[in-house]
Amino acid sequence: QGEKLWDALKISAYVFSTGLLMFTALVNSVSWFMQNITLGNFWQTAWLEFYNHMEGDEWTIFLIGAALVPALAFWGFNGILLVADTTGKPTFITRYRIQLGKNDPVDTKKLWKAIYTALGNQFFISFPMLVPMFYIMKSWGNTFSEELPTFQWFLVELSIFTVVEEILFYYTHRLAHHPVLYKYIHKKHHEWTAPIGVVSIYAHPIEHIVSNTLPVMTGPMIMGSHIVSISAWFSLALVTTSISHCGYHLPFLPSPEFHDFHHLKFNQCYGVLGVLDFLHGTDRVFRQTKAFERHKVLLGLTPLSESIPEPPKKDE
Repeated sequence: QGEKLWDALKISAYVFSTGLLMFTALVNSVSWFMQNITLGNFWQTAWLEFYNHMEGDEWTIFLIGAALVPALAFWGFNGILLVADTTGKPTFITRYRIQLGKNDPVDTKKLWKAIYTALGNQFFISFPMLVPMFYIMKSWGNTFSEELPTFQWFLVELSIFTVVEEILFYYTHRLAHHPVLYKYIHKKHHEWTAPIGVVSIYAHPIEHIVSNTLPVMTGPMIMGSHIVSISAWFSLALVTTSISHCGYHLPFLPSPEFHDFHHLKFNQCYGVLGVLDFLHGTDRVFRQTKAFERHKVLLGLTPLSESIPEPPKKDE
């Protein structure tokens, strides 16, 4: 038995070390390619041309990078989803609906209310919050540098941004579910038990500040990030949260099952990545469901609602 155990340990160590070496080589190769071929040439040149065209006007550059580009990413992505939500077409999107029979099509009155609220949160809360952020970033001295950060450093920043957002969002979101706060603040967001993409920023103003905006802004402010990194992160965060709320489990995109289940059940799955939910046990019910089995990237074209369907109800 001891010899078999030792052989198993040696095989495991060999597989692990080989996998680690291959992963490290792959990451270094991709990083080298991105830095020396992509970022090192095209993006650096494009950034300098843009910087010189704006004559180094830092405030305008900051507004374009931190407000305009992310807003275009958000509404461009959600514009496609809204067509599917309101018309039921193209079926390539709608056949991947998570909560079958819901928002088919979406209630027009509720939809316009969500759009107006989302626009209001962007224009009257998110954009004004960029003013103090601008001066904080300016104090770091490298936010508007003419030299872009390396691709490797951007990956480090992205990891830190993600961890910071996970911590801040999980605890502020879970706090918002306290009965005292839920009734007056968070209940607005949960009017949608079957969410759609634009609902990601459909929230009470206080919630939009504390749970939606600050968790995303804090990482770049801590790191003193370059405006290009900020723009990429804000855009990525807005598109990712739209995917989490979109109501469709689309091929090759991150799984929205986790947060969709939160809207369905209210007291499960508070975080973004799910790490803190696992540590705090706030995903136990979710882990016992078919939704958990479907919580993976769909690599084929068959909807997971078909390949991993919900069990029939007892009265059926």
